[in-house]
Amino acid sequence: MIDDCILVLTTLPNDGAGDEIGRKIANILVSESLAACVNRVPGILSSYQWQGKMQTDEECLLIIKTRESLYKDIENRVKQLHPYELPEIIAVSMVQGLDKYLAWIGTNTRKQNESNS
Repeated sequence: MIDDCILVLTTLPNDGAGDEIGRKIANILVSESLAACVNRVPGILSSYQWQGKMQTDEECLLIIKTRESLYKDIENRVKQLHPYELPEIIAVSMVQGLDKYLAWIGTNTRKQNESNS
C-alpha cells in the first residue's frame, strides 16, 4: 500500500475567502473519495517572486492524503476550485508510515477508475 500513498500540497490565501475555499476544497475531495483526509494549516508565511516582484503573503496550506493513482483527478479538481492564477499543486511520496494508517487511506479513497456516483 505504501507505494501508492502520497501527500498533495496546495496553498490558498489565508483570509476569509481563502478559508472558505480551503474548507470547500477539503470537503469536496473527501466527499468524492479523492482524499482520505485534508489538513488545513493556516498562518504560513510565503515569500516568492511573482510577475517580476517580490511577494510575501500569509497563506493556508492544505495537506491532502491520497493515492498516487488519484493525483490527476485531484489536480483537476483543485484547479477548478482554486482562486490563484497559478496554484501550487505538488505531490510528495510517502516513504514510510504506519501500515494501518496507510491502509485507511486506501480504504477511504476510490480506486483510479471508480466514479463517485
